[in-house]
Amino acid sequence: MAELANCSQCGKVYVKDLKDICRDCYKKEEAAFKIVYEFLKQQKNREATLIEVVEATGIEETVITKFIKEKRLRTSMFPKLGYPCERCGDMIVSGKLCMKCSEEIRNDLFQFEAIEKVVERNKETKKSPEVYYTIDKHRR
Repeated sequence: MAELANCSQCGKVYVKDLKDICRDCYKKEEAAFKIVYEFLKQQKNREATLIEVVEATGIEETVITKFIKEKRLRTSMFPKLGYPCERCGDMIVSGKLCMKCSEEIRNDLFQFEAIEKVVERNKETKKSPEVYYTIDKHRR
């Protein structure tokens, strides 16, 4: 059975298939891709950055970023084309985070796990009953 959904771009109700946008928005997106690709295809524009492509074509940065993430615009063909890291804003060509940010998060996670191990060890040692032994000095 067909599923109805709202287009993530315009909000219009449409019959959902493989795309998360309606047919009209898909056509607009394809037209935008054609404009961007035609611009980048020219020899003089192959080393354009994301900002330069936005300024030259008038296509929104989010749309061009979507094309890069979907691998429709390959960074092997356009070496300076990238999108900002979601944490620090440095330009990247794949994923959501740059190497520096992902390494920082990984190190923070290792520190957190180490702290958790120490806390767990401390809990285990406190589980044993505290027993005090006294020596009866006066006992013979």
